[in-house]
Amino acid sequence: MNINEMTVLICDDSMFARKKLSMSISGFGVKAVYEAADGEEAVSKYKEFKPDVVFMDIIMPKVTGLEALKQIIAEDPDAKVIMASSVG
Repeated sequence: MNINEMTVLICDDSMFARKKLSMSISGFGVKAVYEAADGEEAVSKYKEFKPDVVFMDIIMPKVTGLEALKQIIAEDPDAKVIMASSVG
């Protein structure tokens, strides 16, 4: 797949982290970058946009990143999800 055809979903409750990663990824020339602020929104946006790659925070409100991952994999067993988190 050509990078300018790729779509990405960034899921993080930190707006700063989402924007920083979004700016970095957009700089590579991807087709689209979508954002979600919690696990519930991540699952919803995954179903809506079917992104090629997902960057998922582990600790998020409403639905954790791990639970969102389970739901996304149930929807699409071939989903490409990169899990990440930070320690305060």
